[in-house]
Amino acid sequence: MAQTQMIAEPPPQAAQGAVLRPGRAADEVPVNSGAPNSGEVSPVAAGTGTGRPADAGVSQVPDAAGEDEGEGQAETGDGPESGQARKQAESRLRQLRLMLRQCDRVLLLDFELLAMSDWPDNYTLAVARRFRDLWLFGALVSASVFLSGLTGFVPAWLAGGGFGAFVIILLLGIPPVRRLYTSTPSYLDLVLTRQRMLRDAWRHIAHLEGKDGLIWQCARMAEFNPALANTRFSELLRLSEQHILVRNLTRREHVRLYLIYLLEAEKAYERLQKVFLEENQKALDRGWRNAVATPEPRA
Repeated sequence: MAQTQMIAEPPPQAAQGAVLRPGRAADEVPVNSGAPNSGEVSPVAAGTGTGRPADAGVSQVPDAAGEDEGEGQAETGDGPESGQARKQAESRLRQLRLMLRQCDRVLLLDFELLAMSDWPDNYTLAVARRFRDLWLFGALVSASVFLSGLTGFVPAWLAGGGFGAFVIILLLGIPPVRRLYTSTPSYLDLVLTRQRMLRDAWRHIAHLEGKDGLIWQCARMAEFNPALANTRFSELLRLSEQHILVRNLTRREHVRLYLIYLLEAEKAYERLQKVFLEENQKALDRGWRNAVATPEPRA
């Protein structure tokens, strides 16, 4: 009996391993099977480390690579929609650069020269005209008295007095002598001042307009300042496009209207610069190098 029991009991080492018997599947191998300190790891556990098949981790590598490639295409804009957006961005930036190049002379505006803050007003001019008329009247009366004395109509002493008065009045009208007793400008000085200021304004406007004209090209910036599309500037725009603007600015009101348009154009130019920098930065962030190319050289 003792021998029979010893034969029936399986050895300890065989009980721990997998046993294959005809007619059924193999027993599952415990994870901790074998010697605990041997350092050996089962092939299934070594494949994944989490109990999943080893080929599952291998199949995930192409998927990750595909995701990275898709992200790279999205960043570089290689897709059809990104290509269309890139063309629109290039066209938009090209248009903005053209407007910046055509209207950059608005930054050369001399406000004081076109504002004419020292322009003699009509009241000052009227007062000076009245004094001039009185001076002419006194000179004519004294000259008439003197000439009447030569013909014998008036006594000689009166004729002599008339001659003396004529000489004094005539001297008082000479500019160097007039500055000795008054600092008020004469009518002639005021008229010359107006003409000089108009000539300076015409010269500056001719410099701003150049050969191609300025303000009619700045009319394209109405997108950034609707005031440029006002109908009161339509005549100025037509004259500027025909390159005959300077010769038609014959009054101060015309120069002031031109100044107002340039001030509005300067506001639009500043907004245009801001939009251009923003669009340029967006194109740089998306990697569209062609859209942010160097602006075309000025002709």
